[in-house]
Amino acid sequence: MSDEEYPIFEEEPTSPSEEASHEDQQSADGSYPVFDEEQVPMYEEETPFEGAEFVDNPEPRCPCVLLLDTSTSMSGQPINELNSGLHSFKQELLQDELAAKRVEVAVVSFGPVTVETDFQTPDVFTPPTLEANGETPMGAAIEQALNMVHERKEVYKQNGINYYRPWVFLITDGAPTDPWGNAAQCVKAGEQDGSIAFFPVGVQDANMDVLGKLSKRTPLKLQGLQFQDLFAWLSKSLQRVSQSQLGTEVNLPAPTSWAEI
Repeated sequence: MSDEEYPIFEEEPTSPSEEASHEDQQSADGSYPVFDEEQVPMYEEETPFEGAEFVDNPEPRCPCVLLLDTSTSMSGQPINELNSGLHSFKQELLQDELAAKRVEVAVVSFGPVTVETDFQTPDVFTPPTLEANGETPMGAAIEQALNMVHERKEVYKQNGINYYRPWVFLITDGAPTDPWGNAAQCVKAGEQDGSIAFFPVGVQDANMDVLGKLSKRTPLKLQGLQFQDLFAWLSKSLQRVSQSQLGTEVNLPAPTSWAEI
């Protein structure tokens, strides 16, 4: 694996009524997968731009849910670094003209489960100031994120907006304190049928064994509290996807700047 490229995303078209169905494949070194991206073409019989947000910006969308652990164990420097990383994430997305129009960010915190922001393009997105409190209801948070993705995709379809495969990016420093088996099944089903891309990331004392059971994807461990580097990688990755033509492969940067590999 080189320092320049990591996983490859390959886009495949789907109809509005049928999701893509492709199994994740392993990359050459087996450490990260290759995915197929999905898009939805606009059909002539659909009424375009019913949603006001799509009138001035009918670009294809690349939705990403940030699923962020805000339990008590994240108190102090971890939550401060996470908040700082969110602000940097917004600014880096805004530096890319196309990503600023195509990427949509939603934030769900858990401890308890809270929708901090619904899907918004970077120019509108206001990073929340997260506070650490409570337990780690990760199972419920994942289900909330998946429901939001499903609902957002329906909005795209209703408005004739193409979209790339939605990302759900989980960051946690612990283990679930609620039932999580159903959430894991839903994630794996979504990965199997090509409807989501799920990225689990562990921080500090996160239970990496549990994270490994949530998804088909091997979880990555954050080096220290390098949230700035993590969000820089995420921004660059989403920029590459949003700049790609539907139906082409996208090489993502290697996460060597922030992940223990």
